[in-house]
Amino acid sequence: MNFTRRTFVKTAAAIPFLTSASYSRILGSNERLQVAFIGTGGMGTAHANDLAKRVDDENVLITNVCDVYKRRLMNAANVTGGAPTMEYKEILDSPDVDAVVISTPDHWHTKIAIEAMESGKDVYCEKPLSHTIEQALACRDAVHRTGRILQVGPQGTSNPKYWAARKAIEADKIGKVTWSQGSYCRNSRGGQFNWPIDDDAGPNQDKNNEGYVWWDRWLGWEWNLAPKIDWNADHFFRFRKYLAYNGGLATDLLYHRLAPFLRAIEGANGAYPSRVVASGGTFLEKDERDIPDTFLMVADYPKEHSIVLASVMTNNEGLPTIIRGQHGTMFVDEGPKLVGQDAWEEEFKAKNDQKMEVILDLPTRRDHMGNFFDAIRNGDELACNVDLGCSTMVGIKMAVDALRYDKVLRWDNESEKVISFSDDKSPKELLASMPLPMFAC
Repeated sequence: MNFTRRTFVKTAAAIPFLTSASYSRILGSNERLQVAFIGTGGMGTAHANDLAKRVDDENVLITNVCDVYKRRLMNAANVTGGAPTMEYKEILDSPDVDAVVISTPDHWHTKIAIEAMESGKDVYCEKPLSHTIEQALACRDAVHRTGRILQVGPQGTSNPKYWAARKAIEADKIGKVTWSQGSYCRNSRGGQFNWPIDDDAGPNQDKNNEGYVWWDRWLGWEWNLAPKIDWNADHFFRFRKYLAYNGGLATDLLYHRLAPFLRAIEGANGAYPSRVVASGGTFLEKDERDIPDTFLMVADYPKEHSIVLASVMTNNEGLPTIIRGQHGTMFVDEGPKLVGQDAWEEEFKAKNDQKMEVILDLPTRRDHMGNFFDAIRNGDELACNVDLGCSTMVGIKMAVDALRYDKVLRWDNESEKVISFSDDKSPKELLASMPLPMFAC
């Protein structure tokens, strides 16, 4: 009997005992995977362009593309051959879509991801996982509830260096990890995130005109995703400058650093921080933005190690990527290369072939999107599953709010809430004074 995934979709209503998790196993390893793209801005178009060049190698078909800006939408349709739509729910309702790639602005990530999984689709969600901690937790719970595959987008978690680092840390090659450092720095004349603006774009254009923008949908104010405001081209084209839609440098750039660190040091599911502090400010780029151009954070973890991260847009000289243990130091960018501490030479050599300097062997790994496809088809381990994506989001968002509200923030693992003991307010009073945006499905 030729019982394909499409046949299953048509008959699923008559087989109520099949769970979402069992549904995910219907797709055979040799069956073509049907993929749709929701959000075709910078990263969405990059993903679509890349996949369009390898559809045969990956045995995939790009069925649909979706965007609220007509020009971007039609460009993606021309590149991929996918059917264009401005309504993402049409994609989620389609029985001819197996998986979606979500590359919208951050404030839309988890609403679409949760609805997609509840519609029986697997999800590749660009980083960061969400805009708020509450959204991240809701998405994590939805993955466990539905049994769907969800890959979060920090590509560094697929980098073989971090898998080699994890293996070495598990084998106690550098002793107990105590602190790590990393950065993501840039410099530019025009100011970070000051991307080009199309003069003819806006909601007042005819809907058939390529300059038309479905502004109300982009904001998502109906679901409390962002405040309702009049058309603002700077907000639309340069959304990363505004905290209403994202967390600035921390969520766009440092998420790329924290997720691989957590995977290497803590394991596949990461870990939630115990304490987070942050510093910085808008020191040079004093335009309309409300995000800092200089952002520094320190996150402490329950296993007693600290991660120091920096993102600066006024100088592109960053920090080398280093993981420090009691017995040795791991220079991740250089191999990784392990170098023993003189005070612990005996212990380090005993675990590293009697050498004080070792270059680790790198495993062979697929790229991040390929890993997502292999997880769907073969059950391969995801490089960044939802638990790692969620724990990374908690640490990053706590840092954003620590700077924003000038607080030392702590994580209560039992209640899964952010609390603070840095002033005379009780945790409950502090939370009430911090209006973090939520969303409603």
